Amino acid sequence: MTTVLLALHFAASLVLALYGLHRLWLGVRYVRHVGARSRATPRSPRALPRVTVQLPLYNERYVAERVIRAAGAIDYPRELLEIQVLDDSTDETSQVVERAVAELQHHGVRATHIRRSDRSGYKAGALAAGLKDARGELIAIFDADFVPTRDFLLRVVGEFEDPTVGVVQARWAHLNAESSLLTRVQALQLDAHFAVEHGVRAATGCFFNFNGTAGVWRRQAIEDAGGWRSDTLTEDLDLSYRAQLAGWRFVYRDDVAVPAELPVEVAAYRLQQQRWAQGGVQTARMLLPTILRADIPRRAKVEAFFQLTGNLTYPVLVVLALVSLAAGWLVEPLHKNWVLAADGALLGFAGIALTTFYGVAARVRDPDQWWHRLPLVPAVMVLGAGISLGQAVAVFRGLVSDKTSWRRTPKYHLGAQRDGSWHSAAYRLEASRGAFLECALGATVLLLAVLALIANSASPTGVTVLFGTGFLSVGGGALAQQRTARLSLGGLAHSRRRGS
Repeated sequence: MTTVLLALHFAASLVLALYGLHRLWLGVRYVRHVGARSRATPRSPRALPRVTVQLPLYNERYVAERVIRAAGAIDYPRELLEIQVLDDSTDETSQVVERAVAELQHHGVRATHIRRSDRSGYKAGALAAGLKDARGELIAIFDADFVPTRDFLLRVVGEFEDPTVGVVQARWAHLNAESSLLTRVQALQLDAHFAVEHGVRAATGCFFNFNGTAGVWRRQAIEDAGGWRSDTLTEDLDLSYRAQLAGWRFVYRDDVAVPAELPVEVAAYRLQQQRWAQGGVQTARMLLPTILRADIPRRAKVEAFFQLTGNLTYPVLVVLALVSLAAGWLVEPLHKNWVLAADGALLGFAGIALTTFYGVAARVRDPDQWWHRLPLVPAVMVLGAGISLGQAVAVFRGLVSDKTSWRRTPKYHLGAQRDGSWHSAAYRLEASRGAFLECALGATVLLLAVLALIANSASPTGVTVLFGTGFLSVGGGALAQQRTARLSLGGLAHSRRRGS
């Protein structure tokens, strides 16, 4: 038993160290070789192309009008611009959309409200349906919670003067980054993804992905790659790799930002991450063999491997946590000390790698006050540990099944609610049974660690403490938000009864 536990611990630690080393490499690579070069030099178009703006919506009553109006306000010749609102809603969102589209039409904007008889293919299906009637040679896409700026198109369409460019991806900015610790952590994670990951990959000629929104496609690139497909939960990642394998080049514009709303609910964040994890693994399973056989530079293959398989670290994290906990009870003192030292070294290295990775992103976004965001790195680690169980389940689903059940992340147009709170809004997610399981697991892990310390005089490993704290934080946070929401709804109902 001791040999098996130690072998599993060593293997899991080695895998996690490898992915941690990759994060460290990205951060160092950005500082030493990329920096300002990640910001593409804007091109001025000789002639403006025709553009179709697609706005895929599904039950977005709070944000539908905002994104439609923002799209209608884009500064671009009216004869060269059309807006498609791809509305698959089943609630009153459709009435909101109808009014907003009519308003745009009244002001001379070519806007159409497209409804489907069913939601087949979900977002991918809606985009494909809209593409059939689109007039533009370029297709700009914005999700419902994004707010495109007036100058967005004029700043990016010049990139398509290069006939090899298939996509221009802008970075995401954040409307509510300071709402809570959860949104601050998400903002840091996304800033690192765009500045460091996209920046390094774009500057070194590696593949990177269109992020589903805040970007522009050349229509021909979509068609050459085989079009939108709905056999993964990340249709954007799937199409991105197929297009680049077909020879199209992607451009990342770090200097062009499109603000969007970050999930404020723990349950919504968990749902979003599980959808991305399952879809990412599905894409890896379908495309990675083709990528590794393709006639592309080796560095591009290596980087694609790390991007597409990154979510596999979650089941490895769960294995490591279980093995570290079991080691406190089942192995002899000498080997307990080895596990304790190995976990400490792994966490120390992870801390260095993540601090470098996120520190670079913080410095890019806020050169004067970047160190104020470094204390968020431990919170990133705790949050990652806390969602690891659900992520591991999502990874398993992605490995064994092509069937997809797409669930949206709720958006609330924060600040627009009558009481200024999302707690009493529609679309709220229940904490789910997973939150209770996470709380139970967190309490059990920490209790067993304490009992092992008392019984065996062996200190609990850092990994054990990290996972116990993470599970309790994520599960407890979801349950606490659910309780607050119920109290808010109860108070609102009471106020209405008193007013009636």
